[in-house]
Amino acid sequence: MSEVTRILDQIQQGDPHAAEQLLPLVYGELRALAANRLAKERPGQTLQPTALVHEAYLRLVGANDNASFQNRRHFFAAAAEAMRRILIDNARRKLSRKHGGERQRRDIDFDALAAPEADPDLLALDQSLDRLVKHDPVKAKLVELRYFAGLTGDQAADVLGISPSAADRHWTFAKAWLRRELGGEF
Repeated sequence: MSEVTRILDQIQQGDPHAAEQLLPLVYGELRALAANRLAKERPGQTLQPTALVHEAYLRLVGANDNASFQNRRHFFAAAAEAMRRILIDNARRKLSRKHGGERQRRDIDFDALAAPEADPDLLALDQSLDRLVKHDPVKAKLVELRYFAGLTGDQAADVLGISPSAADRHWTFAKAWLRRELGGEF
């Protein structure tokens, strides 16, 4: 008789301390089973393997005084079933209207949220960009990439070989500089 089977017998006979001895013996295998189950779930699953193990263990041993397991294999089969039920309950909860089940997640396109900017006179813009090139060539190139090529801030940063946060700072400066140069039109 294995140690796990012996402890399962003690739990069945009503030994209150047997459940405390069982978890350290089976925790590693339960955690591997939980990780395997969660790996098959959809992306965005918020339940972690540790939480799944603890919840399943409580359902099997903690709350159920009538827990009866014939052997180690029977216990792990029951643990797998408990994990499946927990995952199903969790999925049902997420699909409920109360938890926004009918809504679909969408990413926000922050560039599309910006108010459209007025088209300044292209000749005046070209002359202002020539002056900006003399002052700061990187910022002028950033304006060309964003305004004329239609790249996003991250794409322009990649082309220029600078960080996105630096590109954002340069873009803010360049827009302010060009507004001043163009009389508030950019």
